[in-house]
Amino acid sequence: MSTGHAHGSSMPRKLAIATIPLSLLVLAIKLAAWHLTGSVALLSDALESIVNVVASVAALVAIIYASKPADHDHQFGHHKAEYISAVIEGVAIVVAALLIFKEAAGELLHPTMPTDIYIGLGVNVVASLINGVWAYVLIRAGRAARSPALVADGKHIRTDVVTSIGVVIGLGLALATGYPIFDPLLALAVGAHILYAGWGLIKESLGGLMDTALTQEESEMIRQAIMDNAAGSSGVHDLRTRRAGSAAFIDFHLVVSEDMPVGEAHDICDRLEAAIKKAIPGASLAIHVEPEGVKPHGVRVRLS
Repeated sequence: MSTGHAHGSSMPRKLAIATIPLSLLVLAIKLAAWHLTGSVALLSDALESIVNVVASVAALVAIIYASKPADHDHQFGHHKAEYISAVIEGVAIVVAALLIFKEAAGELLHPTMPTDIYIGLGVNVVASLINGVWAYVLIRAGRAARSPALVADGKHIRTDVVTSIGVVIGLGLALATGYPIFDPLLALAVGAHILYAGWGLIKESLGGLMDTALTQEESEMIRQAIMDNAAGSSGVHDLRTRRAGSAAFIDFHLVVSEDMPVGEAHDICDRLEAAIKKAIPGASLAIHVEPEGVKPHGVRVRLS
């Protein structure tokens, strides 16, 4: 058997730390916009930003915990902590949507025209630009580092951008038509959108907690690495994979001649491990060597 694991870089942690003061800045800007206008849509936008701050702290805690090396009680590492954070992010988005529904429903009964709309819109656009750029950075970096918490944080902030766009449309319609009811109506529409986004994030994160297999592309890369580096063996079967944050766990059975010396079988395992880790960075392997004649239980990877 052969095992190994490569720890992730500190990049996700640095970005998660930077997200917290940035979220606080955006929150302050949006609260200022709401204070200037009295708009329920801008209040809804600010409420989501409050949730952003809490979620960003949760993401940082999860990333720090997930980066801890394996220990006696967690012998496969702490990678799944990031999925837990991502679920929390999804729940936080849902909570933000419910808060928006509450505020908008009250305003629907007694709609009032916001004041200083132009100033409020300008302030909100600045916050949206900051969020838009940072969401792109987090999602791209999170995917590169295979950090579910960082990707979830980026998607959460991206929903905030969508919220802000909806707010701008709602205030613009209220201003253009003279009907203040467009303000809470757009707030409700935005709430529905982020509720859908929150559920999607929860569903995706739960998949990670349930040991989702590697992608089809990654599986093909593993099979190719085996075919190119398993010379001397009779083949591989019972190949299984699972993803946990930045780590990939791979195990399979290597079939060899029953009279092959242990040293030769070990050399084949080392060769396979090196090739697969090159194809799948951060992989941890378990290779079970067995003699020919044992009936395989799973799919066999043939060498020709």
